[in-house]
Amino acid sequence: MSAELGSTPVTIFGTTYHLRGEGDGSYLHELAREVDRRMREVADATGTADTLKLAILAALNITDECLRARRQPPSPDDEQRLGRFVALIDETLADPGCRPGRAEAVRADGAA
Repeated sequence: MSAELGSTPVTIFGTTYHLRGEGDGSYLHELAREVDRRMREVADATGTADTLKLAILAALNITDECLRARRQPPSPDDEQRLGRFVALIDETLADPGCRPGRAEAVRADGAA
């Protein structure tokens, strides 16, 4: 059964939840495995058994990681890779045989 039609059962820290989401349920399983892993890491590090506290601490760790990744400037490797992609796109666009046909945009008043 796909996630669009029903729920996907996942287990996080010993509790089963029935999640609904778009697309393939395997993505929901992947998310649940990551949350479970993070909660277990926090439990091991803190010795805390309170599931709510573990969930909050795991959520804080995950959010911290996401925010740091968003704020971090691209690495030199990322910059080089992006530069290669831009050069490849430029080369492709410069080749008249590779250019897709373009329709003229027409405004509502009939002007181009």
